[in-house]
Amino acid sequence: MKIAVLLVLALCLPALLGAQQQTRYSSSNKEAVKYFATAYQKLDEHLYDEAIQNSLKAISEDSKFIEARLLLADLYRMKRMYKPAVEQYAKVISLSPEFNRGVYLKAAEMEIHDASYAQAQQHLEKYLTYPDISPQNNTYAKKLLADAKFSIQAMTHPVPFKPINIGPEINTANDEYLPVATADEGTLIFTRKINNNEDFYKSEMINGKWNTATYLSNQINTEKYNEGAQSISQDGKYLFFTGCNRPDGLGRCDIYIAQKRGNDWGKPVDLNPPVNTSGWESQPSINADGRTLYFVSNRKGGYGGYDIWKSTLGEKGWGEPENLGPNINTPYNELSPFIHPDDSTLYFSSDGWPGLGSKDLFVSRMDKDGKWQKPENLGYPINTSGDEGGLSLTAAGDYAFFSSDNLKGLGGYDIYKFELPVKLRPHLVTYVKGFVKDVKTKAPLEAAIEIIDLESNLPVYQDYSDDEQGDFLATLTSGKNYALNISKSGYLFYSENFSLKNYKIKSPFNIVALLSPIEIGNKVILKNIFFDTNKFDLEKESKAELAKLIEFLGINSTTRIEISGHTDNTGNHQGNQTLSENRAKSVYQYLVSKGIAPTRLVYKGYGETQPIASNTTEEDRAKNRRTEFMIITK
Repeated sequence: MKIAVLLVLALCLPALLGAQQQTRYSSSNKEAVKYFATAYQKLDEHLYDEAIQNSLKAISEDSKFIEARLLLADLYRMKRMYKPAVEQYAKVISLSPEFNRGVYLKAAEMEIHDASYAQAQQHLEKYLTYPDISPQNNTYAKKLLADAKFSIQAMTHPVPFKPINIGPEINTANDEYLPVATADEGTLIFTRKINNNEDFYKSEMINGKWNTATYLSNQINTEKYNEGAQSISQDGKYLFFTGCNRPDGLGRCDIYIAQKRGNDWGKPVDLNPPVNTSGWESQPSINADGRTLYFVSNRKGGYGGYDIWKSTLGEKGWGEPENLGPNINTPYNELSPFIHPDDSTLYFSSDGWPGLGSKDLFVSRMDKDGKWQKPENLGYPINTSGDEGGLSLTAAGDYAFFSSDNLKGLGGYDIYKFELPVKLRPHLVTYVKGFVKDVKTKAPLEAAIEIIDLESNLPVYQDYSDDEQGDFLATLTSGKNYALNISKSGYLFYSENFSLKNYKIKSPFNIVALLSPIEIGNKVILKNIFFDTNKFDLEKESKAELAKLIEFLGINSTTRIEISGHTDNTGNHQGNQTLSENRAKSVYQYLVSKGIAPTRLVYKGYGETQPIASNTTEEDRAKNRRTEFMIITK
């Protein structure tokens, strides 16, 4: 606001001169000059509405009073009244095209906000013909010109956009905004503003419909402080959010984390340095495995006012934040990051990249080298001349949530969803939702869950199933193959494989993992031991599963196991018997090469003699082609 006042002061300095110099004004009407002087005085006193009224009176006395129209235009600009500001700047230019070159820059700025892009382009091109423009204004004018040119093209090539209000179960006469959903779209958490206080609310999806939203938790929400700008982990167990001016904070706004405890939430914890500082940290977005946190900060070392940063969780806690760099951040402001569960598609809001005015929504994709590419504007009419922000997506990536007060909703800001155009979508993602139970008692178990990318042999998810319900949820990106291992002390581990190499849209994976105690005769099917057809050389993708078996034998040091190979009934009996025995031997030899004592291992081939499914379909035959281990001594 101070900058705007100084700009007006520079334009209206003659008003401070004595009456003898009034001939320097474009008007000689004394009443008009009197009202103009009063308007300037009201401006100096920050009484902007009264300044506007006196400017209007000056113009009513002399419609060609350029200085009064310019002051009025600047006042409208300060109050973000774009259309009347555009009208007054246009009148100034028509009365005297060379009165002040700065008029063209300010007129263009207002015209972009008013979606009058062609006029803005003309005025900016005119402004840039003047010599000796300051570097700052030259840069800003070129930035606005890029906005105007982009907007003209965008409006001639609109993208599909049909927003749907998600209903009165969530939206009320109050403001609702910043929605985020769990990966299974079973829970939606959002911010509701009542009496100028922001709190979190949640809604559960029941039979395809959102139920009436309820207050999230007294552990998180407070009466005195605002809570907002949240991110929910894919399984719904961890909530990252922004808390401002709280007594346990380090700066004006800090990022906090709370963990779900049964049906309620635990007490929020400030993330502390190096994530939080004495500055401003806000708008967190947690990635799929819960180990990389994206957020917004105005800390030193950035490219502009507000930048997007990330911090990675290591053995010693959250690491030193890293700026996402100039392919994301600009000399202006980048806000509202949302990292999709594919971990390679980032949506955010910016007023620095070419857009339709104010803040637009953008998407950037990570290349194979882990670097973010220059962002793409989501296009018109998803973006408009107003502010757009707070976008989040479903895990499937086909729908997006956002909030708006411009779509004739139920009152104030409402939450909407829309189908995202295909070219703007992230990689296809599904999820695995499971329950871990004791095979005998069916009691829920807290167990370690690990999902490994079989190609890179790196974990993409590590957590524990819930200690009360035994459930877990993790997202899986298409185009890869994954191993799932579930382990708990005193039990055999559980193995599963998810092949998403040629994955098409279909139902998510729902499993019940029954863990067997370590008892003689109990078996585990090693679903991530791989061989080429009719061969017995271990493929490299088998290493993750073999490492899990080695870990199991290391923990249970007195256990002896039998490794067994099995085939389907294709081919001749003797060939199958030999192949199964050789495959079991390959696993045996690998374990021995890694330090497992041969006396603890036995290997045997069973050929086609112990099928676990019929051999009538390829799917069932694949089940029969397997490697197992069985406890022979505890």
